[in-house]
Amino acid sequence: MKRFTAENADPETIIEELLHGGGAVAISGLFTPEEIAEARAIVMAHSENETEKVTHFQGAAAEAGKINLQRRVWNLLAKGEVFSRMAAHPVLMDILRKFLGSEFIMGSIAANRILPGGPGQEPHVDYPYWDFHKPETHPIGLNGSFPMNAQVSVILDPFTEESGATAYLPGSQKELRYPTEADRFHERSERMLGEPGDVALFYGVTWHCAMPNRSDHDRSAILIQYLPKWVKPMEDMPAALPQSFIDAASADMRQLLGLNCPYPEVLDAARAGNAEGRA
Repeated sequence: MKRFTAENADPETIIEELLHGGGAVAISGLFTPEEIAEARAIVMAHSENETEKVTHFQGAAAEAGKINLQRRVWNLLAKGEVFSRMAAHPVLMDILRKFLGSEFIMGSIAANRILPGGPGQEPHVDYPYWDFHKPETHPIGLNGSFPMNAQVSVILDPFTEESGATAYLPGSQKELRYPTEADRFHERSERMLGEPGDVALFYGVTWHCAMPNRSDHDRSAILIQYLPKWVKPMEDMPAALPQSFIDAASADMRQLLGLNCPYPEVLDAARAGNAEGRA
């Protein structure tokens, strides 16, 4: 996985790697140790009990009775201002505006915590492609030549092979399909290794999965999903946020929450006049 810093994270170089290279990059230096410690403390506080939350790609864990060792924390924007800073970091915004279009939105921001002994996931692709194991439910001819997703993982605990650092298959984003056993994913994959504060940025059609945590410490990360403005987001974040958050949102945060796009709306009741066009 090619590695960049906050100072040399050139958008064009990174986008070339996401589309035509390995499909994933690492960026260091975006967040301070204090920000990472604050984010981790909030995640830990909200995931100490075993109350189950909705999760994905954990069928084997559920069957083995170990799904309690993988914990999600949703609606992070309402749980700490540090998560707003992470989601709208200027370096990420600059890259993503060129990758997904200048008016891209955020589809989800959540924490994924895998405790020691926690199992991994099945290899998969991410929303809105995540059910591509049923390709007949998607439009004919859909392919990965233009992106409808970017994923950011902000690493909170050391991502090592032992702790279950995300596995991915470099180059798999070039052909949009769901991985199968015949693809020998685990024999061919590499790992998104990193230290707390590092960021893994990848194109969500790159085959990937969390791996089992065989270490003596947690393996936690903030997972942020970004989408073009016209893709229906996975989380209804505005509905989960207090009005005070919406009222105080910065211009970038309003864009990320999709508040700049009025659709769908009841056009029979919309303001009269020409609503779209060059003139």
